[in-house]
Amino acid sequence: MLEREWKSECALLLGTETDDASRKTFNLMTPRSRCPHCDHAISALENIPILSYLFLRGRCRHCNASISIRYPLIELLSGTAALIIAVRFGFGTAAACGLALSWCLISLAAIDIDTQLLPDAITLPLLWLGIFANYFNVFVSLEDAVLGAIFGYLTLWAVFWIFKIATGKDGMGYGDFKLLALLGAWLGWQVLPIIIVLSSVAGACFGIGLIVFSSHDKSKPIPFGPYLAVAGWIALLWGDELTRQYLYSSSPL
Repeated sequence: MLEREWKSECALLLGTETDDASRKTFNLMTPRSRCPHCDHAISALENIPILSYLFLRGRCRHCNASISIRYPLIELLSGTAALIIAVRFGFGTAAACGLALSWCLISLAAIDIDTQLLPDAITLPLLWLGIFANYFNVFVSLEDAVLGAIFGYLTLWAVFWIFKIATGKDGMGYGDFKLLALLGAWLGWQVLPIIIVLSSVAGACFGIGLIVFSSHDKSKPIPFGPYLAVAGWIALLWGDELTRQYLYSSSPL
């Protein structure tokens, strides 16, 4: 959907015509899901999360082509996240907001893994939604939310430019700035250190593991968005506890 939108915008700016496929309606509702191999339209019974994948034994009913394991994994992850959010926050505004944030973070992480992009179409509305939610003090005060968005963006922006000046290379993308800003807007500035530490440690460990055990090319960038998303989700659930534990452990006896 985003790629088609970008191509249309580029065609408009360049004054060229878009192809027929780009003019057709393509969104979350239309057209129906289809097999990427044979273009078979997926029926409702074939589209039940997890169960349909198991019933079809991971293959398209029409052409018998293999269905990516990614589909049920994302479904399982989304359902598990929803269950944990419901247990943590009960049923109410906080739970509804937590679900929206969780599912968007899952989408952002998956997109970043595939394309190393964090689309503004998701990050920016989510940032403003976080500020709006905290206007009603859902997770933090409005003041903490605004400061969280500001400091979240500026922190990684500063790291980006320090690294660029020192090495002449880009250490991360601008989408990472916006992702940390939206996490600050939802969770407040107080949890930003926890998010940065958790995501940096996880990213460093995973990156070193890839280089050591998988002969990963050091010059090939590794997306940072998934680590920010996971750290932000952990902070959503246990940010206050982690912050208190950190302050307690670092305080002098």
